Amino acid sequence: MASGKTTVGARLAEALSLPFVDVDTAIEQTAGKPVPAIFADEGEDGFRARERAALDAALGGPAAVVATGGGAPCQPGAIDDMRERGRVVFLSTSLEGALSRIEDPATRPMLARPRAELEELYDQRQTFYRQAHLAVDTDGRAIEEVIGAIAAGLSALDDVADDAVAASSVVGLGERSYPIVVAPGSLARLGEGVASRLGRTGAAAIVSDDNVAPHYLAAARASLEAAGFSVVDHVVPAGEPSKQLAVAGEVAEALARAGLDRGSVVVALGGGVVGDLAGFVAATLFRGVAVVQVPTTLLAMTDSAIGGKTGVDLPAGKNLLGAFWQPRLVLTDTDTLATLPDRERRAAIGEMFKYGLLDSEQLYDLCDRVGPAVCTGTADPEEQAELVRRCAAYKAQTVSLDERETRDLRALLNLGHTVGHAIEAAAGYGSLLHGECVALGLVAACRVSRQLGLCDAALEERVVASLRRCGLDTDLDPWLRTDVLDRMRVDKKRAGSNVRFIALRGVGAPEIRLVELDELIEGLCQTV
Repeated sequence: MASGKTTVGARLAEALSLPFVDVDTAIEQTAGKPVPAIFADEGEDGFRARERAALDAALGGPAAVVATGGGAPCQPGAIDDMRERGRVVFLSTSLEGALSRIEDPATRPMLARPRAELEELYDQRQTFYRQAHLAVDTDGRAIEEVIGAIAAGLSALDDVADDAVAASSVVGLGERSYPIVVAPGSLARLGEGVASRLGRTGAAAIVSDDNVAPHYLAAARASLEAAGFSVVDHVVPAGEPSKQLAVAGEVAEALARAGLDRGSVVVALGGGVVGDLAGFVAATLFRGVAVVQVPTTLLAMTDSAIGGKTGVDLPAGKNLLGAFWQPRLVLTDTDTLATLPDRERRAAIGEMFKYGLLDSEQLYDLCDRVGPAVCTGTADPEEQAELVRRCAAYKAQTVSLDERETRDLRALLNLGHTVGHAIEAAAGYGSLLHGECVALGLVAACRVSRQLGLCDAALEERVVASLRRCGLDTDLDPWLRTDVLDRMRVDKKRAGSNVRFIALRGVGAPEIRLVELDELIEGLCQTV
């Protein structure tokens, strides 16, 4: 509501030489009365029925730019229908920004409620908006800037094949926008996608590890070569020890000797270590060459391959040397999960439940229902792809709206990580997988949230039960030892004696709290 859909939509339609359809206007024309009168005479249910009919008519009509009402995508099945029939753009605005744009509140029946209910409605609708292909922030931006951002995002989306659009999102960063394709079997279209995104062929270097390469390197190479690329590859040992500056130097040296230049592309084929390492090499080789992420682990598909964070480890700590370097494309073939070890699957579910807790009951239930089968490799391929798509879409939209964590949106992705990172460090990196530690961190977040008075004990009990069904360790208490608690005192999110902690009021209701470290530790040590 009041994000500028009608104004932006009309201008965008003009720029694209397409008709413009405003759903609210269509409703009023059919009803013969304005929206407030429809609410008064027929109630919200009557209005919603008219709204869905008008939306269906627009979706079934000729190509156009369609401005929907704020509640239209939230109706049952509506967002899926919208994604299937076109490209869905979410114009994001803060609640304060929306309210400041409304000159006459009497024209907005949904505003006739207390402020607390408005805030609840705003939060509830976000889970539907996060399923849009593209999110564009409108706060403080001129119309021309918003339209330019939409055009750049749509262009990135159009660079992937039409049959992939229904399973794609876009990280909307203006001219640096890039699509995320999530589709079984999409590795075969890697070369086509890279050529389309770059607008050229040339030299391509595939960086992979010795776990992934035997399974998928040949297919990636064949696809790139079929599209016209000359391909070299470099395979590193699997695991965290490869994420070192010396290894990055070896990779860069090999690629330079192989004849790559500034017009070449680096393809990261593997999990998080390969993605971070190859991304860092791409960011620094010749002062920056294009990189394409092809994640083959659940954790990389839903988290590390998206957002442009690259880096290597130093003796002083993990990820201390790195750069933001956004990929040109993230191509996720969920069929590659067939060779992923069960432990890696289970660990990634910890991060996926993070997204469920951040987003909504809907996504949490999807994690709960599909997660156990994903862990054992028995999930329906389409359901597995849908779960990956939804989690990736959350990350994509977060990066679109808060690339450098200058707002609180990207900070929310740290849910479960304050305690999870402390456990991971104290256990010794590699002893426990990152996602296993995040799962314990989610239990900790629920416990601390209860101690802060934000939720009751049932939330921790529910999360524990869900994670256990996926085979994850949820016994937090043995980890509440001195070395783990001391690690939290040097957390990078610490400010003096406080830490910015991501707490939960419930599923889909995260909250950033500045918590005294002593209070945090005391809350952790209180069992359910």
